[in-house]
Amino acid sequence: MSAPDPRQAALDAVLALVVELGEDMQHGLAALGLTPARSHVLWQLRATGPAHQRVLAEALRTSPRNVTGLVDGLQQAGLVSRNAHPTDRRAVVVALTDAGEQLVDGLEAGQQELAGVLFADRPDSEIAVVADVLAAAVDRLRVAVATAPTVRGSA
Repeated sequence: MSAPDPRQAALDAVLALVVELGEDMQHGLAALGLTPARSHVLWQLRATGPAHQRVLAEALRTSPRNVTGLVDGLQQAGLVSRNAHPTDRRAVVVALTDAGEQLVDGLEAGQQELAGVLFADRPDSEIAVVADVLAAAVDRLRVAVATAPTVRGSA
């Protein structure tokens, strides 16, 4: 029997991690009354600041109509607000409310805690290598999907 391909073993480990993280994220977000899609809106607003819904749709790679529904739910929950654009009377800008900022602060703290749990016994130098390898894999996947969209479905 031949030794397993280390690239395949690495992908298998990443896929297993994705499944576990996905399940953990689903449960954690549900406990906060959020969906992954709504949390992506919150993270995007944290990263960019207030934004037009069209800009959010582009950043999240979804339709403006979908973003409208997501923002509606987040606004009803008091996590975002819709405000008039300062110079364009036709435009609306979406922003995190104080409650939204606090919630994202909590999510960020949870991520830091999870990173501590997952990588507690590993030296920083090893973690840096893993981070570099994964970042390169993400970049390669984005290029592969952009040039051959069927790549995504083959995993």
